[in-house]
Amino acid sequence: MAIPDLAVHSMAAKYAVLVDVGYLYAAAGEVLLGAKERKEYRVAADELIQSLQKHAMERLPGELLRVYWYDAARDRVPTVDQRVIAQLPWVKVRLGNLNARGQQKGVDAQIRSDLEALARHHAVSDTVLIAGDEDMVPAVEAAQAYGVRVHLWGVEPPFGTNQAERLVWESDTVEIITADFLRAYFTRAPIPVAVTPPPSPAQVFAGRTAKPAAPPQKQAGQPKLGPSRPRVEEVGEHVAQKWILTRGRDNIRDLLPGPLLPTVIDTELLIEAEKELGHSLRPYPEARVWLRDGFWARVYREFDLGVGISSK
Repeated sequence: MAIPDLAVHSMAAKYAVLVDVGYLYAAAGEVLLGAKERKEYRVAADELIQSLQKHAMERLPGELLRVYWYDAARDRVPTVDQRVIAQLPWVKVRLGNLNARGQQKGVDAQIRSDLEALARHHAVSDTVLIAGDEDMVPAVEAAQAYGVRVHLWGVEPPFGTNQAERLVWESDTVEIITADFLRAYFTRAPIPVAVTPPPSPAQVFAGRTAKPAAPPQKQAGQPKLGPSRPRVEEVGEHVAQKWILTRGRDNIRDLLPGPLLPTVIDTELLIEAEKELGHSLRPYPEARVWLRDGFWARVYREFDLGVGISSK
């Protein structure tokens, strides 16, 4: 009788890291900065995620399946930061809804659903759960029933505790992430300095000298003419205005102080502008600079700041 090859039927151990961002940010903001609202601080999320990955790798057997990053946004339209995080390798952003009172809706349900599904399908042998809500307890128990170990990580509280007692009881291991571990990734948000009076668009544009236009070059028998600077700047302003209306002032404020844009957002700006212009700006690097200038001119006016020029 042949002995079955157990290696064929066994899977390499894997683990996942599930992060309730609302809990992580709020708890860290409180202990590090005494902050009550997210707008009071900035987070180097990409660096923080890398550190959490390394921390898990040093403590758990097997390899990382992925990091699940649970956050919320108004109407589930991702913010600038969330769009950047979604581009990171091995990271999956899950968004709940953020209502008018700043309350997250649907985030806990997503965490519970993913935790149970990962366990039910034997996708992982261990999970790290960074959360504090007692609502997580049924999902922890369900995952454990499928043979998955749940490691609860919490943020060091300024006093008392910031995690539900039952959640702590039910988890297989418990670890506290210290304030020192988190300190490098949280900084207080800068307070914009108003300029009185802010320059008008006419004043801004009048002070800029365009580079002398190169003579048209023949390509396939036709002149290759680039777009006009005023038109491109106008489109940049229009895209900024649309984003302010659709994504909200708080999300656009995350781009300040500028003038550099995250690569993901810069690409979106280019795509939106090309849609409005009806042709590509890729062959005209100077037009992309004008586009950013127009974008920042509108954003800075929105927040009563002086107007800068893109350095990208």
